[in-house]
This record gives sequence, C-alpha cells and structure tokens, in this order.
Amino acid sequence: MRRVLFGVLAVCAVAGPVQAQGLRHKISELFIFGPGEEPLFLAGSANDATLRLHGNHFVPSANQGNATVINFITGSIGGSIANVPVSATSGGATFRFEGGVPVKTSESLGPIFAERAQTLGRGRLLVGINQSNLHFQTLRGVDLNNIGLNFTHENVNFPGCSTQQGDDCAKMGVPVLENDVMQFKLSLDIDLTVRSLLMTYGLSDRIDVGVVVPVVSTSLRGESNAQIIPFGGTSAAHFFGGTSTNPVLSASRIVAGGATGLGDVAARMKINVARSDKVAVAILADARFPTGSENDLLGSGGFAARGMAIVSSRFGDFSPHGNVGFLYRHSAIQNDAVLATAGFDQILAPWATLALDFVSELQVGNSKLVVPGPVVIESPFRRTVQPTTIPDARDDVFNASVGMKFSVAKSLTLITNGLWPLNRGGLRPNAVWTTGLEYSF
Repeated sequence: MRRVLFGVLAVCAVAGPVQAQGLRHKISELFIFGPGEEPLFLAGSANDATLRLHGNHFVPSANQGNATVINFITGSIGGSIANVPVSATSGGATFRFEGGVPVKTSESLGPIFAERAQTLGRGRLLVGINQSNLHFQTLRGVDLNNIGLNFTHENVNFPGCSTQQGDDCAKMGVPVLENDVMQFKLSLDIDLTVRSLLMTYGLSDRIDVGVVVPVVSTSLRGESNAQIIPFGGTSAAHFFGGTSTNPVLSASRIVAGGATGLGDVAARMKINVARSDKVAVAILADARFPTGSENDLLGSGGFAARGMAIVSSRFGDFSPHGNVGFLYRHSAIQNDAVLATAGFDQILAPWATLALDFVSELQVGNSKLVVPGPVVIESPFRRTVQPTTIPDARDDVFNASVGMKFSVAKSLTLITNGLWPLNRGGLRPNAVWTTGLEYSF
C-alpha cells in the first residue's frame, strides 16, 4: 500500500506541463495576422494615413468571436478531458469475509466504465493503468476542419455622423462601410491521450476508497483563413495589406503546439448499502480537482463532484447494472449534468467478460457556452449575418461503450474498450479507444 502511494506521488511530481506558452494562446493566435497585433487588426488599413481608423473596426467583433470560439473549444476540451472515463472502482472478483474466510460476491470481471454495487472486500487493493486515445472531430455537429465565422464591422456613431451621412448612424450599415464583412474559416486538429493510474482500496467489506491520477498529452494544429468581402465601390477601406486601390483582402495563419502534464486528479469512495445473492445497492461519490493546467488544455480549470446511486444484480453469468447521478461543475463555461448509465457484463468464459453500456450525460439548464446572435444590417437594405456555423444547441452526450476484460494471469486483467458517440452534442471524437491493465490482491 505504501509503495503504491509513493508511486502516485511520484507521478504527480514529474507530470508538470512541458511548455511555457499555453495552447489556449495558440488558438488566440489564429485570429492574429501580424506580430504584436490584436485579433483581426487590419495592418493595411492602419498604415494608410487617410484610413488609419479603419484598422480597428473589426476588432470588437473579433474579440467577441474569438472569446466565443476559445470558450467553446477550451471549455469543451477541458470538460472532455475531465470526463474521459477510467476503469470502474472494483474490477475482477469481489469478496466479503465470513468468519475470516473470503467469500466471492461476484464471478464476472465486471463492467469497464460503469459501476457495480459490489465492493472489493476488506484489505483488498486494486491498482491499474489505462490509456485512452481520441481525435476530436466535431463541435456541436460542425466539422472541426470547417468552422465558419462571419465578423461584422463595428457600429460606428460619432458626433455629426448622421448629418454627414444624411441618415441615422445609430443604424447598422450607416456609414455604408459598415456593410463590409470578414468571412473566416477555422480548421482544427486536436488529439488527446490520457494515461491514468488508478488505485482502489477496501477499507471494509462495504467501503472502497480510491484515487485516479491522469497524465494528459494534448496536441493542437490549427489553420485560419480570413477573407474581407467589401460591400462595393472602387476602393477598399478594410484590407490586410497593399493599398486601398490594390488591396490584399485575404490572410491566413497556421499554429501548432503540444503539452503533456498532470491532469485533474480524482478521489472517490463507494459504499455498499445493501446486498443479497441477486441484488446489491451502493452509492458513490467522487471529486475531481483542477490540478491540470487549463492554459495547456490539460484540465478543466474547475472543481467537479459527482454523486451516484448504483444498482447491480446477477443471474448466472449475466450481470446487469444501472447508475444514476448528478455531476456538479464549479465553472463559468461548463454546465452541471444529470448522469445515467445502463448496461451489463456477461461471462463468456472463465477468463473473458463482455461489457456493454449506454452512457449519457444530460445538460442541466441553458448552455453556458453561448454563441453570438445574428447581426442585422439595416442600411442600405435589411439583411442578417450569422456570426458562426456553430449552432445554439444543448450539449447532451450519449455514448455506447463496448469492451472486453480478459484474465491473463492470476489477479491480472487486460481491458480493451471502444466508446462511440450516439449524438453530436459538445466537442466529440468519432471514437474513444481504451486499453488497460488491472491487478488486484
């Protein structure tokens, strides 16, 4: 027990982030096309003495869009990292003691990502390590390689503007240069690897305590392409380079980076409150602490806690189970959620168990990740510009998990699992692949 604890502490000590500049900043750089500039600052316009003020006209819109995308992506990545499942608290055979003699309470090797109500047994220890790999593909159903943004001009209104223009400058589109729009295409490749060291110890026949220490590797490559669409006229007021009569109306940027370090450490406890030969009931509580660097996209940046009720039963080689609970997140951009999991584990052979689960996370309340609303340009004619192709939608999560557990040696279990999304809420991969080893003694 002492050696395992020292091992956990050693992982925590060496798993610090390996780069100083955060990956959050890398995403911000996709909106910046020159050194030392603000997002979507137009250096071409600013360098023209007669058009200098136009250099900043897309900055307010860019700041809003930039913040929205960064909050979406970083918040979603942080939430996804914190929610990458780890093995169940009790794997392999579980026991209770009767007159000092261990008696098996399960024959199955157990579920993989769901929980069963049985506990390990007094004095027993489970240690394990697993690795999950995922490549993010969509954000609320939008392909990460084709995120569209439309940046609109600042609504300019200065003293004397209405008299000068012969129209109300409070309206969007007056002056006419406010009709210029910048179309923006964003492409992101984000890969995540989570290696988790886990330990569960049986304090008694009915109480297990455990800890999960993840080491996270995140890699990011992004490309942005911006195109200014002038509303009309023989010269341009908004351009990245060149002159007003020979303007450069497009710009692009490529960024790449990676980070590895300690993720969000979790502590958990499971209490078996009722058991019989066929049915068992337990409650589980766990807490995840923001030990992973939010700037490097290694952690959620906020504390989270989960409470769950567990029911499991056994009918020969077939063991169904159900979990229902609530996830609290102390976060300005991540919602709380209702959790529900249902599935079974089936003994296929004395050395092999099939585990199948339906895993869901239902968002509580309106999403804290809010996309900007449409912009209405009123003059010279009324039209609506949609700021982004990302929809305003709920971030409910539904997954199917299918895996196998193999007893490869005495007390040693090999785990393989695939998890597939059944919907496209939030930031999602096409699949999460997990492999791992567990050893109990």
